[in-house]
Amino acid sequence: MISASPPIGRGLRKYYLDELPQLINVLKGEMSLVGPRPEMPLLVDRYQPWQRQRLLVKPGLTGLWQIKGRKELPICENLQYDFYYIHHRSLSLDIAIILHTILLVLRGRGI
Repeated sequence: MISASPPIGRGLRKYYLDELPQLINVLKGEMSLVGPRPEMPLLVDRYQPWQRQRLLVKPGLTGLWQIKGRKELPICENLQYDFYYIHHRSLSLDIAIILHTILLVLRGRGI
């Protein structure tokens, strides 16, 4: 049986090292460390007007829904976490999200 991803790829993905190139986008000011994850343009084109509010803030490397359940959550809950973050943004919330993200990555559970 052929593995779906080589061991190096699994390791990069497990510890989210494949996300490191996005730090360049943070340094360029195109992204922030914390915020809603960028969405594929194909999906953004289909957003309803209320969903477009998500685009009012810069996308981030990590966000609230990434630490709350990531891909295990249905999209409607992901959007709820994004909107919660948008309406309650603060330095303390950002710090909490960053620290939680670091703990998840160090445990190899990803974000």
